[in-house]
Amino acid sequence: MSRRKKKKQSHIDESWLLPYSDLLTLLVALFIVLFAMSDINVQKYEQLSGVFRDQFSGGGSGILENHEIPVKTPVDSGELEKDNQEDSEEEMDETISDGEGELLHLEELNSTIQNYIYENNLADAFGTELTEEGLLVTIVNDVFFDSGSAEVKQEGISIAQEVSNLLYTEPPHQIVISGHADDVPIGDSPFESNWELSVTRALNFMRLVLENESLDPTLFSAKGFGEYKPIVPNTSKENRAKNRRVEVLILPNYEIHVED
Repeated sequence: MSRRKKKKQSHIDESWLLPYSDLLTLLVALFIVLFAMSDINVQKYEQLSGVFRDQFSGGGSGILENHEIPVKTPVDSGELEKDNQEDSEEEMDETISDGEGELLHLEELNSTIQNYIYENNLADAFGTELTEEGLLVTIVNDVFFDSGSAEVKQEGISIAQEVSNLLYTEPPHQIVISGHADDVPIGDSPFESNWELSVTRALNFMRLVLENESLDPTLFSAKGFGEYKPIVPNTSKENRAKNRRVEVLILPNYEIHVED
């Protein structure tokens, strides 16, 4: 009898699927962990950690058994931006408050100087203006100087002393004294230009003011602009007289805004 040969059935070894499936499981867990770490909700971290412990412990020593996912509280960019905005608003409010107080202080000083001008009948020689830069006091040159001269006249010395008392404030302010001239060329004068004449007048006036020992010299400075910053066109004798002037600028200690 012929024996039928039994065909051997070949079986594929599928034992490699077990470690492969474990690897996939670990990868999935890793991606979940990474995804969870990008979330800013701490409560979700704790829930996720509990789910992992339950799923992978299996009654024995699980992957996440006795291992808690480290929770690092991230910074909420929205809250940080909100905090920064609140801090900026507080600083802005303080700056505005300081600026309003300084504006009020300069307005009071302006009223004091105007009262002095009125009481001494100096309205034709003095003027005040509250500008974006500060309180500007304008004095025409005829009060202090003769034509082409930088020497302060005798009657101007007493006025300079009175002005120095008005410039004493608490807290103190920076003071800028500027000299200005008209466009008439220098003739028989020790000065080579109106520019040199204007800055010398500013310096001489400032020296008189600083004879007041109550004032701090480190807060004072002098400038000369010659004929290059006229307030009116140099088209008449009257206009040239207005352009020949000394300006005293009292700077604010804080930024101010003057409404037009």
